[in-house]
Parts: sequence; C-alpha cells; structure tokens
Amino acid sequence: MTDKLPQLRASDTDRERVAEILRDALAEGRIVMEEFEERLEITYAARTYGELERITADLPAAGAAPAPPSLRKDGGTDSGAVTSWSERIVSGTEGSSAGIGIMGGFQRKGRWTIGRRFTAICCMGGGELDLREANFAAPEVVINCWTIMGGVGIVVPPGVEVDVRGFGIMGGFDSREDGVPGEPGAPRVIVKGLALMGGVGVERKPTEAERLRRKEEKLRLKEEKRRLKDERRERRELD
Repeated sequence: MTDKLPQLRASDTDRERVAEILRDALAEGRIVMEEFEERLEITYAARTYGELERITADLPAAGAAPAPPSLRKDGGTDSGAVTSWSERIVSGTEGSSAGIGIMGGFQRKGRWTIGRRFTAICCMGGGELDLREANFAAPEVVINCWTIMGGVGIVVPPGVEVDVRGFGIMGGFDSREDGVPGEPGAPRVIVKGLALMGGVGVERKPTEAERLRRKEEKLRLKEEKRRLKDERRERRELD
C-alpha cells in the first residue's frame, strides 16, 4: 500500500516503529551510532510513508515503512470511514464560540471543544487558542479574529490544515503555516478577520506528550552512546 500511497501522512506511531527498527539495527551492529543518530533525526522529521520507507530500505526485514492505518472502523466493514482524528471531530456539538480580551486576555487550552465558528476579539489585550488537545465541532472550523492594538495566538497540532485569510492594517496575520497539507481525516482551520495595529499568529507545535517523548528519546540516545563508548574502551583495554 505504501507504493500506491507514498504521500500519505505518517503518524507518531509509524515514526516510533521505524525508530525501533533503527535501534535493533544499532544493537546488531548493522549501523554505527553516528548513522543511527542521523537516521533517527530524519525519522522524527518525516511526514509521509515514502520518507519513512527510504530510512530503512537497506535494513533486512524492514525495507518498508509501517503499513498505513486502516481508514475503516474496527472489523474492516463498510460501515464507515474513521481515522485517529475521528474521535476529535464531534459534529453536532456547539463548542466554545467566542473569546474576548479588552485590556486583558483570554485563553482556551487543554481539553476543550472549539465551535464551528469562533470569534476572538482583542482590544489592547490578547488571546490564546491552543488546539493541540482540543476537539472540533466540525471538520472545518472558522476563527474570526478582530484585534485593535492587541493580538491572538493560535497553536495547531501537526496534521491540521490551516488557511489564513486575514487582513492587517499597521499589523499583520502570520501565514507561515498556510497551505501545509493536512493528514487524511484531519480538521481544517480557517483564520479570518482584521488586525489593526495588532497581530494574529498561527504556529504548529507538538503536544506536550510528544515533546516529552522526544526529550526522553534524546536522553536514551545519549545513554546508548555512552554505553557504546564504554564498550569500545573496554575492548581496547582487553586487547
């Protein structure tokens, strides 16, 4: 299936499986520590199955990236399509629809539900919308931002498509994440509105759990590198 869908977006679980293949290859002496670190860094930066497949193409019994996740419900029936995003798109619910910061601020983060349309108003104040652990009231949500000498910061998780359409007067809308393809089944976030002497920023960040996992992985790498150095020193002393 990876041959047919090389551009299908990979998940964190897929990247972790490739990382495990690399750890086994390091332990078996197929690759050295420097190559392991280089490939592992590429693994966690990979976005598609095609990229993951190339990382392990020269390793035995591991030439392909993990198979893409099934797009069907458990059991493989035709009862409907589902992805890892399906549980977070809760159509039919209203969700939070507004945030106001006038000479102050507002914040939405953690486990919350953003409505189909959300209006953010900031006047000499600021607002923060963190969607990394949020649910979505629809596959497509629209965030209208109106700022006067204030700002709104929007944080989206990897995989979410962002479409920035706002207009700035002596201010601006950050569109760096605009146009990045989303994962299959992931929600789409449209950011609109006006920034007058203010700004609206959109940035993409991993969840806190993913950040901690990567930190732990780096610590494991350092420990593994230290262990291999000790083993090489012991072998030299024995020789």
